Amino acid sequence: MRPMIIIAIVLIALGIVAFAYQGITYTTREKVVDLGPIQVTAEKTKTLPLPPIAGAIALISGVVLLVVGIKKN
Repeated sequence: MRPMIIIAIVLIALGIVAFAYQGITYTTREKVVDLGPIQVTAEKTKTLPLPPIAGAIALISGVVLLVVGIKKN
């Protein structure tokens, strides 16, 4: 398989995943109270948003690369 076609398939998959998930969620632990041997932690959930335009750009560029890669064969 040609590298251009592989990159195109990866971009198409990333575009679909970006549309499906809309963001990456992760959890962090932070110390709330630290009094000697007594420690209280809290878990906070944070989201790193993936804009839909990024998914659209990846999807469209993947399709374009796939068409160009197939036409060169």
